[in-house]
Amino acid sequence: MYRVWNYVSNYSLLLIAGAGIGLIWANTSPDSYHSFLQMVIAENFLIGEARVEGGSISRTLTLHFLVNDVFMAFFFAIAAKEVWEAVALENGSLRGKKALTPLIATAGGMLGPIAVYLGLAAFLGIFETVQRGWAIPTATDIAFSYLVGRIVFGAGHPAIRFLLLLAIADDAAGLIILAIFYPTGELQPMWLLLSFGAAIIVYLLCNWLPRYFDRGDQLRRNSTWMRKKLSFWPYLIAGALSWFGFQEAGIHPALGLLPIVPTIPHADRAFGVFAEAESYLTDLLNWIEHRLKSPVEIVLFFFGLMNAGVEFSAISAPTWLVLLGLIIGKPVGIFAMGWIAARPLGLGLPDGMRMPDLFVVGMVAAIGFTVALFVASVAFPAGPVQDAAKMGALFSFGAGALAIIAGLLMRVEKVRD
Repeated sequence: MYRVWNYVSNYSLLLIAGAGIGLIWANTSPDSYHSFLQMVIAENFLIGEARVEGGSISRTLTLHFLVNDVFMAFFFAIAAKEVWEAVALENGSLRGKKALTPLIATAGGMLGPIAVYLGLAAFLGIFETVQRGWAIPTATDIAFSYLVGRIVFGAGHPAIRFLLLLAIADDAAGLIILAIFYPTGELQPMWLLLSFGAAIIVYLLCNWLPRYFDRGDQLRRNSTWMRKKLSFWPYLIAGALSWFGFQEAGIHPALGLLPIVPTIPHADRAFGVFAEAESYLTDLLNWIEHRLKSPVEIVLFFFGLMNAGVEFSAISAPTWLVLLGLIIGKPVGIFAMGWIAARPLGLGLPDGMRMPDLFVVGMVAAIGFTVALFVASVAFPAGPVQDAAKMGALFSFGAGALAIIAGLLMRVEKVRD
């Protein structure tokens, strides 16, 4: 069973299963499907979807809100953990000159899809209707891109590391875009004092202060006591306060754990996302991530179930805008900006990686799926435009097949180890 679960989780089969069930359910019994999504858990609750009644805000906690806004916060926390380690820790993959070419290519991988999406929207005369969806095709699904990348390049090819650097930077940019451009309501920035105040207090009391008292003590008694006796609980409480602050501030609450992630005691150096060595680290941040992995897989099943349920009749212009933004804008943008970084700017590519490999990396990165679905759900209100955009995110799975074909045409040489 352990081996079966590892296979299921490593290949994100629960997410795929959830999306498949949602797609079938929405097309066979749409009324029951949408009733399931909007199932009310609690009325006039502390958290939930807000609506104005008689001049005051009332919140209703639905199943859809619970999954998309509460449970998905743990998914984004894991993504933030990888970004934080890549930027802040020794040997972090986004530190120094080695990261410049992937970072510049990432910029191309975001500008390219935006240009294709908005340019086609203007050409078709639907710019005003769909302009809020410009960020949907900028997303890269790091897990599925990594899996397809290994099929195309092999596990030991330098393009795999390049792809992961690019995907991590893409995640970071995506989190910033969600926070700035897609507020959930009228912004109340004062509430962010609660979020960042909780982060500062938990860092000082539970991380910095024990280490301060442990100066010169090789046994690190205070830090060890904090780890064994209080464990993750102070950070969970701070996370709940931070999440609530994001909700009340009008910023998407699924991002509410982001200020807490850097406050958790972490390893001295980063080994990189999907690195086998990370499974042996015992610092609290990695310990939390390992414990969250299985619950988050289950969350992703329900996320797929509740966000991929789109009727095929919803396929329309926004579907093709999202899809073409991904499968044309991503590879062209990544290749163009990567070439500028590698050649005119003289930053180069990793040893063993060719320019044709860069285009194939761009095609692999065109798999938007999970994050693209999430952005579509916040970019548009529920309705035909949102459904059409989600269908484009689902169709981006086809970029995986295109990447394999591109790898064959570009004569990519697999490196197994």
